[in-house]
Amino acid sequence: MKADGQTASLDERLKRLIALHGPISIATYMAQCLSDPDQGYYTTASPIGAEGDFTTAPEISQMFGELIGIWFLSVWQQAGRPTPFRLVELGPGRGTLITDMVRAIRSNPEAAEALDLHLVEISEALTQQQKTSLAKIDSTATWHQSIQTLPDAPLFIVANEFFDALPIHQWVYHDNKWHERVVGIGRDDAGQNHLTFGLGAVKDLPSPITSPRPDEGAIREQCPMAEAIISQLSNHLSSHGGAALFIDYGCDRDGYGDTFQALRKHQYASPLQSPGKQDLTAHVNFMALVEAARKALSESSINSITVSPIIRQGQFLLSMGLLERAGQLGAGKGQAQQDDIRTAVERLAAPEQMGDLFKLLALYGSEIQAPVFSELT
Repeated sequence: MKADGQTASLDERLKRLIALHGPISIATYMAQCLSDPDQGYYTTASPIGAEGDFTTAPEISQMFGELIGIWFLSVWQQAGRPTPFRLVELGPGRGTLITDMVRAIRSNPEAAEALDLHLVEISEALTQQQKTSLAKIDSTATWHQSIQTLPDAPLFIVANEFFDALPIHQWVYHDNKWHERVVGIGRDDAGQNHLTFGLGAVKDLPSPITSPRPDEGAIREQCPMAEAIISQLSNHLSSHGGAALFIDYGCDRDGYGDTFQALRKHQYASPLQSPGKQDLTAHVNFMALVEAARKALSESSINSITVSPIIRQGQFLLSMGLLERAGQLGAGKGQAQQDDIRTAVERLAAPEQMGDLFKLLALYGSEIQAPVFSELT
């Protein structure tokens, strides 16, 4: 607390932490900025939409959630229609995706009767928005703080733009050695303290790239939390059945590069400015997720789960009938509404927009012929 009784800002508290204990990892910095109970971005803000800092695919068009809902309806039916139909979303945002999925799934009376929603969310502000969204379609859910409390039963799990916000570690190649990249304190020309990047201790990489040899200053990223979550979900599906679909922006091949970034009011910003007041993300390494899932399943005594190929969002949506659904929505509408639908299709599926940047990975039981993915295996 400050002398006048006011709570110190997160920026001030981070500087105090660093002054007392030394520089902190990028992962620690991200975790503090995003999840601090009092001033964390996701625990206090309403970040999504035109008035927020970024817009997700479900906010662009109902078609996105509807097509994902149809995908899950198909895999639930092929899995033997386990009842209840436990549909889980990790990081549900404002609840837009889950409500669009539910509307599509309810086209099947049996599935509609069996639906049992579970949402994993740490933000009380977003939880309230999710409750409001679900109330509009006369639906309720069970909320969880983590995946640890999900039911020991078949689960059908969706995560859209969830992994990109999990804390990452970065390593910098300097003088023929890997150093962890850290956040420390520097001084500007006016003598004021500010947060700055620096090089920490020499580290052995948990998953080094053997070729090509890195250049001086090359950056390697890893997200241990994402890999741990994938491992846990793979084990759960292997033991209990179900399916999972992960959608995020990132890469489908291993490599070097700095993807740590901040967004504020739909504009890129410095990640070290305004801690707790802007979104911090990094591109998802889908190959690392695949390897984590395969490793977990190789150690399972059951191992009846398929790890899908990594595909692009545009490919998935077009294969699931995006253009046909757009035609249905636009039929009989005025020119302005048809133009809006056409723009939404382009934003979601065009290669130069979200179509190529966003990737999908699925896990599903061996008895399932998952739409789009099974055709590629």
